[in-house]
Amino acid sequence: MSTTPRRLAVLTLATGITVAAGGGVASAHVGVSSAEATPGGFGVMTFRVPNESDTASTVSLRIQLPTDTPLTFVQAEPVAGWTITPTTTQLDPPVESDGEEITSAVTVVEFTADAGGGIAPGQFQEFSLLGGPFPDVESLSLGTVQTYSDGTESAWIEPTVEGQPEPQYPAPVLDLSGSAAVSGDDHGSTASPDTDTAASGSEAAAAGDGNGLAITALVLGGLGLVAGVAGLALGLAARRRTVGQ
Repeated sequence: MSTTPRRLAVLTLATGITVAAGGGVASAHVGVSSAEATPGGFGVMTFRVPNESDTASTVSLRIQLPTDTPLTFVQAEPVAGWTITPTTTQLDPPVESDGEEITSAVTVVEFTADAGGGIAPGQFQEFSLLGGPFPDVESLSLGTVQTYSDGTESAWIEPTVEGQPEPQYPAPVLDLSGSAAVSGDDHGSTASPDTDTAASGSEAAAAGDGNGLAITALVLGGLGLVAGVAGLALGLAARRRTVGQ
């Protein structure tokens, strides 16, 4: 094989591998999810925090909770190597919950890494809050501020507007419309755990099958492209040998 066809085949192979691998790339934004949070109920909110810096560690995360419809019950799950600091705000006017008048509520929860710790480049960390009752809405925006060891900050507070491009720093949005039913008296236990678990497993399996088919199709397509161009390169080499003879 001459130099030119060989280079063409190698370049095509590298391009095919890049295309196949690129299918899994996703934006690394701070996000929040809950398997049980519903309007009027209680549930665990899990914040997934990827470190987007190549040189600095994430050393602080401040989570802003709603003030117009405050959560009257908030607890943070301990995280090894991190200190938790809640900020309580006086409510004016007070709100009523379960027949009681609530005059204050937690509106900010901050996780601070111990000295020398934090989320290193290329890693992520999850932080969980148990809270409720959630307001009667389909989704809840929960702005967060991520601070790095070099002093820079990423303020994930920009609203996402339907029909418009995603902002650079979108605020995490908790979906309250499609979660499993919960009881407002047990602070997060599901009404029918067996049914909910089975449904979640079916959905996860369906999603996994769909993703697997898409990845398989992408890889086969890339390999087909590689084979086709490699064949072209071999054909050119054979033609040159024939002409030379």
